[in-house]
Amino acid sequence: MKTDIRFTHQSLVEQCKAGHSSSQYELYSYYVDAMYNVGFRFLGNKEDAEDIVQDSFIDAFKQLHSFKYQSSFGAWLKRIVINKSINHLKAKKVDLVPMEESEYQMTQTTETVIPDVKDISKIKRGIALLPDGYKQIINLYLVEGYDHVEIATILEITVSTSKSQYHRAKKRLMQIVSEL
Repeated sequence: MKTDIRFTHQSLVEQCKAGHSSSQYELYSYYVDAMYNVGFRFLGNKEDAEDIVQDSFIDAFKQLHSFKYQSSFGAWLKRIVINKSINHLKAKKVDLVPMEESEYQMTQTTETVIPDVKDISKIKRGIALLPDGYKQIINLYLVEGYDHVEIATILEITVSTSKSQYHRAKKRLMQIVSEL
């Protein structure tokens, strides 16, 4: 019998709300590695990712009363980690370069390329080599699954800037991967 993860962790979350530190540790232990990976993908720095994850857990436990089970605890926590990572990058002044609409015309492509398993490691290395602004867009869109409207809201940019940055990032990523 498959168990819904939201209900599996609901009792832990409720125990955390009641102040049980052992339940907090259990939730922390369950999610820390996954949240570190999210933070690291955005920040590209081990120490920054560790700091962001710790801050995210502290904030999550402080704001646990606002968690209403509209998603899983993990999805809620992941959103906190992503927002903190982006805010950290903004504080470091990692800016996206806005483009004028007339400067570049987007075209829709219907062709989907599925990378070979060997190419996945090249793609990961390529993403790591992207400039931080491009890395953000690629991570939000391809890895985390946000759409351009959500990315625009998160990064406080226009939807067209999100799309153009994604296109430029993808083009640069393909160039990097072809050189690896």
